[in-house]
Amino acid sequence: QVQLVESGGGLVQPGGSLRLSCAASGRTFSGYHMGWFRQAPGKEREFVAGIKWSSGTTYYVDSVKGRFTISRDNAENTVYLQMNSLKPEDTAVYYCAARPTSAYAYWGQGTQVTVSS
Repeated sequence: QVQLVESGGGLVQPGGSLRLSCAASGRTFSGYHMGWFRQAPGKEREFVAGIKWSSGTTYYVDSVKGRFTISRDNAENTVYLQMNSLKPEDTAVYYCAARPTSAYAYWGQGTQVTVSS
């Protein structure tokens, strides 16, 4: 079965950096899109970044363009989210997800990112 396990969250000061990891297992993900979502208290879950596994094509929500980078390591079957120049409004639970067709069907447990002085 598909399993996605996030790690790397924590507390960081504004302007700092974190790298989130998503260890994917259970199948070959060559036909999938992988994504990162986040949800802050009292807000809807929002898409942050995505990557097509096979081609490496990436896409981002406007609010993180130039600051966040999504990537994947084929050998380790891991998806990363490098987050730089973090802002307090980036504070949220971040989720890794996998999209086999037109909808994200598999989700990780989430990892907390807190940006605060």
